[in-house]
Amino acid sequence: MDDLPRSGAHGVRYVFGTPPGFGEAVEVADGVLWFRLALPRLPNHVNVYALDDGDGWTIVDTGLCTPGVRAAWEAILSGPLSGRPVRRVIVTHHHPDHIGNAGWFQTEHGAALWTTRTAWLFARMLMLDEQPVPTPELLAYWRAAGMADAIYAEREHARPVNFADVLAPMPLGFRRIAQGDKFDAGGRRWRVEIGHGHAPDHAMLWCDDEDLVIAGDQVLPKISSNLGVYATEPGADPVGDWMETCARLLPLANPAQVVMPGHQRPFVGLDTRLRDLISQQNAALERLLDALGQPRKASECFQAIYEREISHGEYALALYETVGHLNHLRRRGLASRETTGDGVWIWRRMP
Repeated sequence: MDDLPRSGAHGVRYVFGTPPGFGEAVEVADGVLWFRLALPRLPNHVNVYALDDGDGWTIVDTGLCTPGVRAAWEAILSGPLSGRPVRRVIVTHHHPDHIGNAGWFQTEHGAALWTTRTAWLFARMLMLDEQPVPTPELLAYWRAAGMADAIYAEREHARPVNFADVLAPMPLGFRRIAQGDKFDAGGRRWRVEIGHGHAPDHAMLWCDDEDLVIAGDQVLPKISSNLGVYATEPGADPVGDWMETCARLLPLANPAQVVMPGHQRPFVGLDTRLRDLISQQNAALERLLDALGQPRKASECFQAIYEREISHGEYALALYETVGHLNHLRRRGLASRETTGDGVWIWRRMP
């Protein structure tokens, strides 16, 4: 096992020293396979898992719908999955690196799609909402958050992120999973635990028979889940939602559980990791509150939250997450927000 930064009595450790190559399999437990599929930017991969049901497979998450990922799936299906059919796809949340090929598995392989109602509705809505240039609402949100002028000019007339570009068409029909649901897969009994913050109604799978957890992006071993606010719901408080989820999961966690995350490597020490994540978020919020001793735009708060420079490729996600932290302070009555005549939000610490 590789050591990670550790704290507490048990620490957090990776279970495998080397991740699988793209499209290759690593057996996490008997009948539980771990694969990596490529992403075009950091993190450069997404993890997906296959559960052996004997006469077929249950797949958890699916990667982006791109020619390269589709080719990797074809190799996986004929290789490590031995040509046996994929009968069920479980999707943890609606982000395209997780749900991108779900529709393809439905239409081309006859698989049933299981996910939360919110994940299905969000993904299908965004799949249909194709925009060649940013909408007025998105432009207004970027201005409100104080997006840098050069980046705004670069994006103002460019094609924005469209789910339709990386999401296979999703047919009507899915099976809803919800908090507390139980089902069998891979010769084991699994329980659904729903989290919030990174994505609404994010499904985690907790095994009742062994110390196994499929965490998606709700809990990651070395980076924190992105907690962004988007133009679809500019007043959201994903930071508060996510911290509440971490606190609720703590009594369910133990140091022996092998956690299979959506990115990076499977790890043990979930209880410690949850405590560390809560502590890190509280520290970032304290730094942000100190920085708001003088009025600031969201884009002027990166250093307070991240304590480092933000690269061009990280800028948008950092901006969305910064608004998430500011919304949380505002919801708690610790910060105020006013809007300038140019539509820019100015944030201050409450006296």
